Amino acid sequence: MGDPSSFISKSFQTFMTDASQHAQVWNTMVQGLAKASALDRKTSALAYLAVLAALRLETGIPFHVQIAKQAGASREEVISAILVALPAAGHIVTQVLPTALAAYDAK
Repeated sequence: MGDPSSFISKSFQTFMTDASQHAQVWNTMVQGLAKASALDRKTSALAYLAVLAALRLETGIPFHVQIAKQAGASREEVISAILVALPAAGHIVTQVLPTALAAYDAK
C-alpha cells in the first residue's frame, strides 16, 4: 500500500513549504474537524472523495484515495463514493475515476 504523503499534489506541497504558517493553521483545523466528526475514518475518507469529485478537485484525489485505502476502503467502495455524487453533480464526477483508480492500484 502506498504512503499517502507520496501522493500529495505539487500545489499542496508548495502550500506546505512556502506558506508554512498558513499550512500549520490549516492542519490544526483539519485535525480538529476530524476529532469532532461522528464518522469513522473510512466513512469520512469516502465522503471526502465524493466532495472532491463533485468539486472537480482532482489533484487531491490520489492522496485521499490512499487515506481511504489505508482506512480499509475497497476499490469498489472508492468507485461508489465518487459516483454517489453523480445525481447531484452530474457526469463530471466520472472525470476523477481514472486518477482515483490509478492511485488505488499504485503499490
